Amino acid sequence: MRIEGDYGKDGYALVRGLISGDVAKAFVAMIRRRLLPGGVVPAVPSEVPVSEILSRNVFEVYGHDFPPMKSFLWGLTPAMEEVTKRRLVPTYDYFRLYRQGDLCHVHRDREACEHSLSLTLAYSDGKPWPLELGREGEKGPGDIIAEGFGPEPRAALAMEVGDAVAYRGVEHRHGRTMPNPNAWSAHLFLHWVDPDGPHADKAFDGKGMPEPVDFTFA
Repeated sequence: MRIEGDYGKDGYALVRGLISGDVAKAFVAMIRRRLLPGGVVPAVPSEVPVSEILSRNVFEVYGHDFPPMKSFLWGLTPAMEEVTKRRLVPTYDYFRLYRQGDLCHVHRDREACEHSLSLTLAYSDGKPWPLELGREGEKGPGDIIAEGFGPEPRAALAMEVGDAVAYRGVEHRHGRTMPNPNAWSAHLFLHWVDPDGPHADKAFDGKGMPEPVDFTFA
């Protein structure tokens, strides 16, 4: 793992080689095998509303619905602590499969995304699709959702497979304003909070810090 940038100063950093390409490939293969047999992505019914931050509906699955993803989130916690230089506890994660031409509008995240990772798992055509971040953080424009960054300076961080961008999702506006150049791309989004910070109540997806565990034997 190689960190490019100063997360403490800038609020984001590029993390090269967070996971190996083989692990990324195995994870996407497991998603395909267990959730999308034959690699066929079902069409989203037309009556399903499109999320405000997306240009159209995408296939996505959350860690609470697919336990291997939650283990991935927990397992990457030490690496994210190394990037942020602080103690963290996980909140939630989700997998998303984008198609060619998809966009992700500029937005800030909810409180459970105090510290976030956008991890690239696969590109069908090997074309990096940058994650863009506003450089001004909380001082940037206050739009809830926007099609672009407007006058705010932005950083465009291109990832190869296995790379990730760490960012303060609550503070920094972020999105993908350039259309996805691949037929499809696979991404994992992982989130944490500081257990001593203002969003500690979001720990473990709002369940709070785990209680002590005990066992008895018959």
